[in-house]
Amino acid sequence: MWDLHQVAEMPGGSTQLFVGLHLIHEVTSPQAFSALQDKGLSVRCPELTVATVDHIVPTINQQNRPFADPLAEEMLSTLEQNCAKYGIALHGLGSGSQGIVHVIAPELGLTQPGMTVACGDSHTSTHGAFGSIAFGIGTSQVRDVLASQSLAMNKLKVRRIWVDGQLSCGVYAKDLILHVIRSLGVKAGVGYAYEFAGPAIDALSMEERMTLCNMAIEGGARCGYVNPDGVTFDYLQGRLHAPVADAWQQAVAWWSSLVSDENALFDDEVHFDAASIAPTVTWGITPAQGIAVDETVPTLDSLSLSERPIAEEAYRYMDLEPGSAIEGLPVDVCFIGSCTNGRLSDLKAAAAIAKGRHVAKGIKAFVVPGSEKVARAAEAEGLDDLFRAAGYEWREPGCSMCLAMNPDRLDGRQISASSSNRNFKGRQGSSSGRTLLMSPAMVAAAAIAGQVTDVRTLLVKDCLPGKSQ
Repeated sequence: MWDLHQVAEMPGGSTQLFVGLHLIHEVTSPQAFSALQDKGLSVRCPELTVATVDHIVPTINQQNRPFADPLAEEMLSTLEQNCAKYGIALHGLGSGSQGIVHVIAPELGLTQPGMTVACGDSHTSTHGAFGSIAFGIGTSQVRDVLASQSLAMNKLKVRRIWVDGQLSCGVYAKDLILHVIRSLGVKAGVGYAYEFAGPAIDALSMEERMTLCNMAIEGGARCGYVNPDGVTFDYLQGRLHAPVADAWQQAVAWWSSLVSDENALFDDEVHFDAASIAPTVTWGITPAQGIAVDETVPTLDSLSLSERPIAEEAYRYMDLEPGSAIEGLPVDVCFIGSCTNGRLSDLKAAAAIAKGRHVAKGIKAFVVPGSEKVARAAEAEGLDDLFRAAGYEWREPGCSMCLAMNPDRLDGRQISASSSNRNFKGRQGSSSGRTLLMSPAMVAAAAIAGQVTDVRTLLVKDCLPGKSQ
């Protein structure tokens, strides 16, 4: 696919790579459009750029304009003006198709196998779940793609992550990717694309595959990737921008030809056993600092010399004692949403835990659908009422507390049980706030108990021997 999208080889050895789908949002595009205007340039292929609003939008009363935050209002207005000026499709608030950029592109059928996909957001790796080369870019590169529909990039090495077996009941794609990052580290993927494969990957839904690829970037990989198959095609068929009639059959035939050969050679390969993975929670300040829910915070002597400095920093920041249990740790805020886990299947998994139960006293718990389409689908199934009855707030679509560029933020030293993707210092809006990453089902369990809880204890009837998630 890289070769198919190569426009030219640059003098320094990098590739001028054609970008088949360019996704933009309100945060990284204003400066890029301004740079175009300064240079007297236009948008080269406006039909290949698609916009939405997600990062800065509030998740309450979105239709009240102007926003209370003048900077947020300015960013949104600027995007609206630029899209109108250059003829770029904008999925704005109230359009019925607005949402987190990495949620709406797949659900609209914009993301397809064999594509190159770029966006000014690091979690663009999500789209590799469809068998595409997808990567995040910076603002200057957003400018370059708008101007030329191409980028200068160095070709990546490929590491295959082979996962045998089947995930156990109560263990989800989020646990799998947290386990992979824990095992390999946050820098292991630098210079690589991660190709996820094996029986456990084949058994995942498209939304679960998107969760895996979404967090490949947290392991240092520029891209995540899954070979397109019947699961991919079933997901795409009938979506707004998917091919139809004879074009559909031709597309499926071509997409199928892109699958890695059985004798394909990789720059590296690692193996995991899905059955050995437990519900996983981060305890520290990087996504690699994760443990199974029934494990204890690692002690310094159990870590390599290179891991010890960041571990000591994490102990202090998180206020955790080495060797202490993560299960039972009190939480303050429980957030279900984000481009990692804000899709319908994520909300269903959380709802299965919330049903018939209630959020613990003093816990703030809220659910933020990943898009307007996800929200409407969830509401059609009564999930909004189920969550409200259980004491959760039901919000409007957006990135919300994942990065807190909006009113959804931690306060002071609060601890968040979060289904998002990063647990960096200050990531969720407070310079001293603390984040524990986990699956949506685990977040729902934490909200019910008021503390980190093994979700499997709430799924006893469903987790009979032989049952998967």
